[in-house]
Amino acid sequence: MKLIFERSVKGRKAVELPKLDVPLQANLIPEEFIRQELDMPEVSELDVIRHYTALSRRNFGVDNGFYPLGSCTMKYNPKINEDMARLEGFSQLHPYAPEESSQGALQIIYELQQYLKEISGMDAFTLQPAAGSHGELTGIMIVKKYFESMNEKRTKILIPDSAHGTNPASATLCGFECVEIKSNSEGEIDLDDLKSKLTKDVAAIMITNPNTLGLFERRILDAAKLMHDNNSIVYMDGANLNAMLGIARPGDFGIDILHINLHKTFSTPHGGGGPGAGPVGVKKHLERFLPKPSVEVVDKKYRLNYNLPDSIGRVRAFYGNFGILVRAYTYIRSNGFEGIRAIGENSVLNANYLLAKLKKHYHVPYNRTCQHEFVLTDKYLSNDVSTNDVAKRLLDFGFYAPTIYFPLIVHGAIMIEPTETESKETLDAFAEVMIKIKEESVNDPEILKSAPLTTPVSRLDGVLAARKPILRYERTMALNEPTH
Repeated sequence: MKLIFERSVKGRKAVELPKLDVPLQANLIPEEFIRQELDMPEVSELDVIRHYTALSRRNFGVDNGFYPLGSCTMKYNPKINEDMARLEGFSQLHPYAPEESSQGALQIIYELQQYLKEISGMDAFTLQPAAGSHGELTGIMIVKKYFESMNEKRTKILIPDSAHGTNPASATLCGFECVEIKSNSEGEIDLDDLKSKLTKDVAAIMITNPNTLGLFERRILDAAKLMHDNNSIVYMDGANLNAMLGIARPGDFGIDILHINLHKTFSTPHGGGGPGAGPVGVKKHLERFLPKPSVEVVDKKYRLNYNLPDSIGRVRAFYGNFGILVRAYTYIRSNGFEGIRAIGENSVLNANYLLAKLKKHYHVPYNRTCQHEFVLTDKYLSNDVSTNDVAKRLLDFGFYAPTIYFPLIVHGAIMIEPTETESKETLDAFAEVMIKIKEESVNDPEILKSAPLTTPVSRLDGVLAARKPILRYERTMALNEPTH
């Protein structure tokens, strides 16, 4: 497929503007602000439409196929969410509009906070953070401010070896030293290792529950008690909250700070599909440190409260990604409490159904009931076929590849999360293909090692692409020929 620059024909135009009828003055615009001639493709409107429509058909998304990306919860986004976010009163509301003109928007922010408090068991929320990792950073900033307020010098954050990679990054950005906690033979936090590293300079632990192996931390109460006895804070990475909706609440099992990925659990766009949102919930003793402003109700009116002297300050312009908040609010209201619980139950059911079908054919490092996701490995594959080969071959069958080589503590990991939105027929079809790929590793390994065979581009050099990315198109102007 040609690039848009390669479709260019000198003199061709997409639109014809009327002649300028405003008299020009030589000094009207300072010379340094006058736009220079741009090197843009010269194409017709039809060329533009056909080119970008063809490109869009090469994209893969949850709207056109199964997207079992473990640890990312790529569920279907109901279109009613999009309709509500596009209502003129929301989409056209200026962020500087006065409170009197923004009551509906402030009401949604306030009520969404109340819903998240009820779902999670936390006492207060901020909706400002723009992503899960941003929520983590906000949470650890609160940890830091909390100990500073007590004139305590705490320098360490405990992080399990199965944690998301953004956990140590967030802790490091806030000036903490990261200390790794090992997993035990059942894929959970090793409490003995936790005890041995729980010193008086430990500020917090960052726990993911269910963890990145898709397993519930069954001794979470014991871990929380150990931390609280040390006057340390229990932070929970809530990226995997989908499995617990309506079933268990983090605030009820000892969590002090929690971030939630609205773009995962509450079915809003994320990644290339749009900005995310990572609200942070806290228990009462940490509420005063939340970012400002907060949304409050005074005399039956909603208002922004900036008078929060202990706040860590703003973490996002205005009040976060408001369009995402509207989508999540719509999703919660559409489902109601019973529907929210069904989401959690069905996400667990789908994952365990798929695990039961595949564990007869693939190695399962932790063979126990999973939550929303599970991990396989390439251990039982033949002829040196790797996890990467499996992922590439799946593309030939129209399935997006699961997360691979994560978590790092599992060699050759294949991390699969079907979510609750996929049907039994889709899960059966995916399992059938996975079983076929296993058979190909024995009977026709070369087809796996050369896959994908049906996609617009063949297997790319991932290392070269990461280390030497080409981020813009260049061409030799004299020859008018592309160089990349």
